[in-house]
Amino acid sequence: MQPQLPIDVHPETGIWTTDGLPMIYVPRHFFVNNHVEAEAAIGRDAYAQSLYKAGHRSAYFWCSQESKTHGLKGMDVYRHYLKRLSERGWGQFSFIEADAATGHAQIRLDHSVFVLAQGIAGVPVRKDKLCYLFAGWFSGAMDWVAQDTGADYRTESSETLCAGEGHSHCVFTVAPLSAAQA
Repeated sequence: MQPQLPIDVHPETGIWTTDGLPMIYVPRHFFVNNHVEAEAAIGRDAYAQSLYKAGHRSAYFWCSQESKTHGLKGMDVYRHYLKRLSERGWGQFSFIEADAATGHAQIRLDHSVFVLAQGIAGVPVRKDKLCYLFAGWFSGAMDWVAQDTGADYRTESSETLCAGEGHSHCVFTVAPLSAAQA
């Protein structure tokens, strides 16, 4: 795949934008090393919860902006989201299944940035679920779809399989929150 992302660099500020959203371009090892150190400093549980909230909020915002920019609606925005993530070096994302009416989805991730970085440039090797950073992204996108289509649910997402554990790919499962959680 040769992505054709519209990357604009402002001549005076050096700020990169794609579809009008400011972007940052950094080497993979730099990002992953910072991720690993933040997890070690804060603790995995607290860090994962913070990443989930930030990722959910960011995905929801991104979907809203891209809907306006490209005139997309509902699940077309979510598909566009996975396409754009796949074009930006995070890994290759695809739906195994997705149902906007019920809020259920399974997302497959091949070639995850977190799995590929294991053992490179000081990143420790771990046999664990390594890709939890993405979980909030997928519920944020599905919650945006619900709002856009008039569905009455909020979702949660979790990494249910990880290539870091020895599987061929990662899987994230999105499902509606129970009435008690919502």
